[in-house]
Parts: sequence; structure tokens; C-alpha cells
Amino acid sequence: MADPFVTVERRTDGVALITLRRPKANALSVALVSELEDAALGLTAAPPGAVVVWGGERIFAAGADVSEFGGPAEARRIGGHLRAALDALAALPRLTIAAICGYALGGGCELALACDLRVAADTATLGQPEILLGIIPGGGGTQRLARLIGPSRAKDLVCTGRQVAADEALRIGLVDRVVPPDQVLDTALALGAGFAQGAVLAQSLAKRAIDLGLEGTLAEGLALEQDLFADAFATEDARTGVASFLEHGPGRARFTGR
Repeated sequence: MADPFVTVERRTDGVALITLRRPKANALSVALVSELEDAALGLTAAPPGAVVVWGGERIFAAGADVSEFGGPAEARRIGGHLRAALDALAALPRLTIAAICGYALGGGCELALACDLRVAADTATLGQPEILLGIIPGGGGTQRLARLIGPSRAKDLVCTGRQVAADEALRIGLVDRVVPPDQVLDTALALGAGFAQGAVLAQSLAKRAIDLGLEGTLAEGLALEQDLFADAFATEDARTGVASFLEHGPGRARFTGR
């Protein structure tokens, strides 16, 4: 059998590391995104403490595999596979972190956008260059990008196809941390390990409140928050956290994820 394009390593610190391994540029072929969807669904069924997505030291992902493109029917089929994979990643009930070295372009940028946080090398480059092929993003680039950095900046990047360096990406909120290339993976893993040691059920509820709340009105989001706020108090972690706070003050609780 051929080597897989996507591997999952469950680490002892509670972090699951998803690694893309498709030479030469981690192009997001149908086969790769199908494996990515399977990986995300597997992690959803048995959640780790946090998830890091890594493309390697040279490149995160250069985009969709253009050689698979055809007419509208093929575009809809390929776009459907990409959406299913990235939606599954975005829906993971744990915090996800993209660790970005090199290029994250087109579908690669959309993969990073499907994660909750992004750690980038100071030499990284991100963008949505689909317009330069006469097409538009098809894996969330017009939607997740606009929600992350605002509609005006999203229109700038999508409609010019220009690529942004890490410093600009940090300034506009496209990435959350910028570090030297040799520190990217370690930084992302350390961030994930910190989440994994925390109240992961509360993190999951907070992630759900933020993501779903953005889809409706403010009033709907506030109502959702109230429901999930109450749900949090049904967890063992909440009882542990409140008792620890009353006895020892903040930041001393040891959570179990129950």
C-alpha cells in the first residue's frame, strides 16, 4: 500500500498531531482531503486534549491540486470533498492549531482558517490566489477569512490574489503567533499541551458558543451562551474548578476532562 498522505499521532501530553505528507507541496488532492476528513472524524469520536495541524518544515500546503480541476461538475465534486474535510476539522470539539511554515496558499490557507488558532514562521506566506486562475476560493476562503479579518480585508486578499508575509498576517489577525521557523511546531505543540491540561469540556463549550454565535444575531448568540454556560456547571471540571478557587484562589485547579 502507498504511504498515507495524512498521519495522526496521539502524544502523551494530550495533543493529537495531524501531519500532511504529500510531496512535493502538500497539494490538497481529493485523496488527501478524504484522509484529512477521516482523521478529523476519528478525533471527534475520541477527542484528544487539543489538535495541531502540521505540514512540515518546508511548506504547510500550497493549495488544491489544480491537475484535478475540470468543469463545473468537477469543481462541485472537488469542492464538496474539501468542504467536508475542513468542516470536520472546524467542528472538532477541541481547540485546533495550525503550525505554518512556508506557504499556506489557496486551499492551504483555507485549511489554516479551519483551525482555531494559527502559529506561523516569520518566513511564512499566506494568501488566497485563486482569482489569478480566474476562479474564487472554494474551501471557505470567502467565508472564514471574512469572519476572521473582516469583509474589507478579505475582499482585498481574495480579489487581488496577493500574498501576505507573516508580519502583515499577524497585524491583520490572519495568524496569532509569529516565531522563527525552527520554533513553529514546538510553539504550536506547547500551546496545544497547555489547552490539553486545562478544562477541555469548558473549552469545547466556549468554542461552540463563539462559532455558532457568529452565525446568528447577537440576541441568539447570547441565548446560546446562557444555555452553554448552564451546561458547563454540569461537569465535574466545573465542580473541581469552583472548589479549587474557593480554597486556593485562581489557576490552581487540576482538571480531568469530565
